Amino acid sequence: MADGTDATPKEVSRAEAREMIGAGAQLVDVRADHEWEAGHLPGATHIALPELAARAGEIDKDRPVILYCRGDNRSDMATTALAEAGYDAVKLSEGATGWEEEGLELEPEGGYVAESGEAAAVLEARKRAS
Repeated sequence: MADGTDATPKEVSRAEAREMIGAGAQLVDVRADHEWEAGHLPGATHIALPELAARAGEIDKDRPVILYCRGDNRSDMATTALAEAGYDAVKLSEGATGWEEEGLELEPEGGYVAESGEAAAVLEARKRAS
């Protein structure tokens, strides 16, 4: 996938992200539906990673866009793809997990950062049981 040419997406801290959002940047959550519903960053738009190519037109090319997922993998892919398509795209360092760990607000009230997939949750449960 990475060919060595600027494959590392630009990353911003939570403080930088909050400043950018205050200045009009867009925030896009690329996680799965069940993760979005469990809890997401206030003001975010939900476009799951598999839908990103088809829905990229919903993102304003004239404003910076901050992408996030649970950790880093999906937002890496999304940020790289949008940057290559001419967007001013950055990813949120440590994603929703880092946001939650810092005690920052999630929506809806009482929201939390869910496991990324059912398979991952099952494997984690098995690992803990052994």
